[in-house]
Amino acid sequence: MAGILLGFRTQLILNRKQTTLAAQHAGVARHAYNWGLEVCRQALENQQKLPTAIDLHKRLVAEVKKEHRWYYQVSKCAPQQALRNLEQ
Repeated sequence: MAGILLGFRTQLILNRKQTTLAAQHAGVARHAYNWGLEVCRQALENQQKLPTAIDLHKRLVAEVKKEHRWYYQVSKCAPQQALRNLEQ
């Protein structure tokens, strides 16, 4: 068994701009996930079908992005992936 590589350990060394951008992406993802979780909780409460990640993203674009313009400062992939994770 000697010589088998079990994994890699990686450390990101980000500059100030990259750190800020990473934090913004994480914040948008967190907000989208929590928003989607609340929408799903309400659907269950009302005995409705759970929305898919695609349904949630369409609603997010229509409702949330207008209210929270800071969503446009990051990649659209951040909230999309957060909603996919929620669906799983």
